Amino acid sequence: MPYVPMPLQLHTDRLTLRPWTEPDIDAHRALVAERGGGGMPSIEENRRMIEDQRAASARTGIALLPVIRRDVGDFIGYCGLTVGRASVDEPEIAYELFQRVHGQGYATEAASAVLDAAIATGRKRLWSTVRPWNAPSFRVLEKLGFHRDHVSTEDSGELVWLTRSLP
Repeated sequence: MPYVPMPLQLHTDRLTLRPWTEPDIDAHRALVAERGGGGMPSIEENRRMIEDQRAASARTGIALLPVIRRDVGDFIGYCGLTVGRASVDEPEIAYELFQRVHGQGYATEAASAVLDAAIATGRKRLWSTVRPWNAPSFRVLEKLGFHRDHVSTEDSGELVWLTRSLP
């Protein structure tokens, strides 16, 4: 692999991003259910999703990591790098947090730590895909220096592609 693996422990003033653990399964199930559309996944479905994430991380050297508030110790979402719709060379930065913690700067703080981790891997560019209605995600990415690149359409609707070059 031409890149240094991404660290699987990241710390900010208020947050810790770390590998998935068994207790994260229930919290992640609730996060997926909050998204709407598909109901709450079963424990086994969610365990498979997390195992798939771990396997992908072992293969690619990048990861989506649970976001934990340091003062409370609770799971509030995830953030990290994934191949997603992009590539191992130019991965996507992705994040999803519970609605109850929106507007407190956690997504920007977590994504900023992931951005620094991406730079440390030696990558030269990141992507992100956002639904056109998701103004909060656009604000987070704008703060991180991402800019719109193009729009694509898939079965589930339009996607706005944003990108950022890395030093």
